[in-house]
This record gives sequence, C-alpha cells and structure tokens, in this order.
Amino acid sequence: MSTLRFQALKETLNRKPVKIKETKRRSELFGNNVFNETVMRQFLTKEAYQNIIDANKSGLKISRVVADHISTGMKEWAISKGVTHYTHWFQPLTGSTAEKHDAFFETIGDGLAIEKFGGTQLVQQEPDASSFPHGGIRNTFEARGYTAWDPTSPAFIYGTTLCIPTVYVSYTGEALDFKTPLLRALQSVDNAATAVAKYFDKNVSKVTATLGWEQEYFLIDSALFASRPDLQLSGRTLLGHSPAKGQQLDDHYFGSIPSRVLSFMRDLEIECMLLGIPVKTRHNEVAPNQFELAPIFEECNLAVDHNSLLMDLMDKVAERHNFKVLFHEKPFKGINGSGKHNNWSLATDTGVNLLSPGSTPMKNLQFLTFFINTIMAVHDNEELLRATIASASNDHRLGANEAPPAIISAFIGSQLTAVLDELEKVTDGKLSPQEKTDLKLNVVGKIPEILLDNTDRNRTSPFAFTGNKFEFRAVGSTANCANPMTVLNAIVAKQLTEFKKSVDKLVKDDKMKKDDAIFNILRDYIKKSKKIRFEGDGYAEAWQVEAKKRGLSNNKTTPGALKAQISKKTIALYEELGVMNKREIEARYEIQLEDYSMRIQIEGRILGDIARNHVIPTAIRYQNILIKNVRGLKEIFMDDFEKHSKEQIQIIKEISEHIEHINADITQMIDARKKANLIEDAEKRAFAYCDDVKPYFEEIRYHCDKLELLVDDELWPLTKYRELLFTK
Repeated sequence: MSTLRFQALKETLNRKPVKIKETKRRSELFGNNVFNETVMRQFLTKEAYQNIIDANKSGLKISRVVADHISTGMKEWAISKGVTHYTHWFQPLTGSTAEKHDAFFETIGDGLAIEKFGGTQLVQQEPDASSFPHGGIRNTFEARGYTAWDPTSPAFIYGTTLCIPTVYVSYTGEALDFKTPLLRALQSVDNAATAVAKYFDKNVSKVTATLGWEQEYFLIDSALFASRPDLQLSGRTLLGHSPAKGQQLDDHYFGSIPSRVLSFMRDLEIECMLLGIPVKTRHNEVAPNQFELAPIFEECNLAVDHNSLLMDLMDKVAERHNFKVLFHEKPFKGINGSGKHNNWSLATDTGVNLLSPGSTPMKNLQFLTFFINTIMAVHDNEELLRATIASASNDHRLGANEAPPAIISAFIGSQLTAVLDELEKVTDGKLSPQEKTDLKLNVVGKIPEILLDNTDRNRTSPFAFTGNKFEFRAVGSTANCANPMTVLNAIVAKQLTEFKKSVDKLVKDDKMKKDDAIFNILRDYIKKSKKIRFEGDGYAEAWQVEAKKRGLSNNKTTPGALKAQISKKTIALYEELGVMNKREIEARYEIQLEDYSMRIQIEGRILGDIARNHVIPTAIRYQNILIKNVRGLKEIFMDDFEKHSKEQIQIIKEISEHIEHINADITQMIDARKKANLIEDAEKRAFAYCDDVKPYFEEIRYHCDKLELLVDDELWPLTKYRELLFTK
C-alpha cells in the first residue's frame, strides 16, 4: 500500500467545516482595516487630508513636511489597532507580491524606546532587492532599488502589519514592477478620454478606467496536495489519468457549494471586507472542485492591488481550512482550467459610463465613439494584447474547451453588428438633414433598446462586449491584472488621441460640423477594424483558416507571442505615451523569456523525478507480483500454464514496453534540456525549451498514465484525479 497517498486520503475523511462567526453586517466591516477617507478625516490634519485627496484626483505631489503629518496619523491609527510593524507592499516582476517588515519600535538611548514612523519611511524605502527580476536594468551586486508610496491606493492592515502600497523602481528610475507602467497608462487614457468626452459634455474633467476581475480557482485538500510533488512544485499535475467521471454531467456548475468550501468562502469574504475588497459573487465553476469569486467594479489601479492582495489572502485563509488554492490555469488535464476575466470600462467624474448607451442620440453617439475606438485599438494591437496574456501556464488553457483561442478577436453580438453595418453606409462628407435624422432615430437612438435584451454571449471570444463593458476573457488566473490592463489602457489612449486629431482636422480644414466629423471618422474605423470582429465559434477549425486569411496572428506559444512586446510599433507606442522606455520594455521581455524557460525546466525535472523514482519502481514492483503469480501458475498447471497466465503475461509485456518508452523519453528530454541550457540568448533558449524539451512531456505522461491503469490501485503512489477532484 502507498503510505503517503492513503494516509492523505484517510486524513481528509475526518475534515469538518471550520465554524465561522459573523457578529456584524458586511457593510459594517467593510474597510475597517483600511486607511480610507473616513479614517483620514479622523487621524489627519485638514491640510494633510486635502493633500492626499488632491494627489488622488490631480496627481499633485505630496511634500515631505505633509508626509510627516500623514505618517504620524497613519502610525497612530495603526497602533490603535494593535499594529507593531510596517511594510512597503509592492508587485515585482516575479508575478507575486513582496514585503519586508520593519518594526515601529526604535531605541532612543538610556534604556528607552519609542514607536517611530516618519514621512521618510512612508514615502520611500530602499529594499535589499537585488534578487528580484530586473532584465539587466540593475547589476545583481547592486541592491539599489526604491519603493515609493502610491497614495492612490490606500494603506491597509493585515495581521499586525501596516501595508503601504508602493511602486518599485531602480536607482536610475526605470520601473521594476507592474504598478508603475499601469499608473502611467492610466494617466494617458485619462488625458485622451477626457479630451474626447468633452465633445459631448464640457463638464467632464477626469475619466477613470474601471476594472472588475473574476478570479477562478481550484480548492484541494492540503493533505492530498502534499501527496503530489508535481502540484507542490509546479502548481499542476504533470501526470494523472482522467477519472471515469469528470465534468461531463455539468453537475458541479452553479451547484450547492460544499460545506467546507462555504466556510472557507465566508472566512475569506470577512477578511476581504476588512481590507476593503468589495467581493460580491461566489459560485461553483464548471470543473469539480473549481470555484469563482468576483467583486464590484473599482478604479483600475485599486482593483489590480485588490486582486493581488486577494490571491495572497486566499492562500492564508485556505490554510485555516486545510485547503490549498490552485491558481494554475490548467492544473488538471482534460478538466476545465481557470481564467481571470478582466471586465474593463471608462467612467467620467460626472458619473457616466462611457461604454453604456444613454437616453438620447447624443449620449449614444458618445457610446459609439468610445465603443468603436476600443475595437479599433484592439484591431491595431491584437498581437500585443495576445502577448500580455502569454505565460507557460496559460499556454495550456488557451484554445481548450473552456477558454478563448490564441487568436485575438472582438465579439459584439448580432444586434450591435447590425448597428455598425448601418453606420458603415454613412456617406462621405456632410450628412444631409434626412440622413442625420434617419441615423439618429433609426440607428443611434435605438441602441439602448437593442442592448436591453441583448442575450448574445460567446465564451470562445477572447475580447467580448457584454452590455456596458468589454470583457478580456483570455487573461489567465495566475496573472497580475496590471499587465493586460497597462496594454489595454495604453492602446485605447493612443487610439482616442488619434481619433481626436482626425475629428479636429475635419472640423478645422473641411469646415465640417462636429457630429458629421465624428460620424465620418467612426465610419472609417468600422471599415478598417472589420477583420477583428468575429461572432462565430472560436474553437472551430474554420476560424483558424478564416483568421489567417484576415491577417490575424495566431501565436499559440509564449515565446512566439512575446515577440510583439519588443516590436518597433510597441516601443514607439509606449515611448510616445510615457508608459515605458525601450530599456524597460526589453528588460520585461527578457524576464518573461527567462521565466518561461525556467518553468519548463522545473517541470521537466519534476516529471523525470516522479517518473523514474515513483512510477517506474511501482510498475516494476507490480510486475514482480505478476511474475511471481505466473511462476505459481506454472507450478500448478505445468505445461498448460500459458493458457491460464495469458493475461498476466500480456500485462507484464505492456508494463515493460511503457517503462522502456518512459526511460528513453526521459533520457532524450534531459539531453534536449542540457542543449537548451547551453544557449546564452534568452529568446533562443525559450524557443528551444518550447520546441525541443516540452514535447517530451506528453509522451512521458502518456506512458505513465497507461501504467496508472495497469498497476494495482493499492500500490500506485500518486493521489489520483478521482481523489483530488472529488474528495470534499
């Protein structure tokens, strides 16, 4: 009997739901551990409070004198809640969060001590962070990297630590994190969208990008997780035969939430409330043991911070419930993977969602302007958008039966397609009074009615319009939302800037009325961007052929997809908007290539270890049992034994064949890996791992999974899919 596997299964049988007490309403808990406006009014001077508000609204800098006042108030608030330490909480290019805790406690001599936290500690720190990915921006022997306070994202308390959201930059000022480029992109889209929104409402002075993410994840009992070295080290099962029952019956989706899981969800939601994360929706997802959590929309930067914080939080809360959270996009072969749909929109400071139709033709023209410009931005930058979702883990999910394909396309539904078709017919130049009336009454004016009962949905679309927002469905569950949001906001900012230039030129040079100019430019965009729109089945082979005819990219692997990040077009875009300079862009490219190679390298090592040290020895042990059985049959049946041992002999042969294939494939995989490791160029090495090393994974897995079906269940060392996915 395989001790570890069966001990783990036995342990799970005794699990009981953790009792969760809720003594207050969620609304009363919300933001209790956040240094929000209510708390600031209480603990800050009027001047300090106003400085933070101005910094958030207008981007004004906070002076060191005011920072001292803010830090004092922040410290007093934190200490009143039992806090002993503070940290600059940032998001390096590892894909996770980072923090170094320092105590408020300081000695002042004569055996005395005080709690100290000044403006300098609030505004800036210098972490010893030379080991974080930097893509050549910094020398590894120089630890000069700085974290700087981001006042647009409020400080919060977790446990006994005051966490201060910060950006992370090098000594020379280059961004070494996800947050810095995002903040720059958000500023760009604010400027560009505000300028266009003023065509329709002069009172608009700020446009905010909003984000609502949907976090999908698996929950596995911690004991079962510990029995699988592949899950522990790579986040996914590198081996494992599909169970007889998987998700075929769709009986898990939206079903009754298991008791232990519900306790975990309630505990997590309480923690989220305290930290101001506005989680709203929870439910079972399609795959067994898969779930989803979604919040109310927030300002994009804050939403990104909240998602990163949530992922940390989920791990910690799961421990209390003897669960392990799996964020990997495809932890189980043949079972639906996990995404993180990014729902994006733009909102004005006058309270208008720019991607939501209104009650008048003018408001609907505003909607069409931002709607069509977004589609145009996706059309012009589809390869770059694909690059933002590229990772070794998301490669397993894209194009599978629950995720969009690697081809980026936009789905808008049949009703809006009809609207754009009508607008495409608009004649060049000035509209006649009759044309203008027909257009406003029959096309533009009816948009709210069209969308009111718009039930079109397309799960195969990577970028879909869903009523009042665009849903970027192809983002992976492990991803930091900042990366796709940086690109999406940047390309929309660039597109809106170009749109305004074109409209203003027609108004000035051709003496065209503003509405006529807008209609003419939009009509042109509809024609130009038509190839990016697709309403059909993204999984169909016909779409692959059609997309190629249209000239759309189909970069199915990460090394191929990432190349768009360093194209001349991308560098020009980022530098024009001030989002990133060439050095920052190239550094990120190198970091992502290295990350890809290392992840494939690690998976190859794990697979070779499990196959040779767990699977093969177990198969041989079972084979020896069969050989002993055949020998016994020979003693009993003598010359007639072959008739009675035919099946056993066949299994012995099959086991030998599978062992032979596994050993041969592992040897070849190791040789391919050694060759890849000798390649100095990061791009070439990544392609070598993708094309020469990774293909062996499926071959090795195939033969190991066949052995799982042949070997006695009592001997098999690895916890099986049926146990991982159906043990509650």
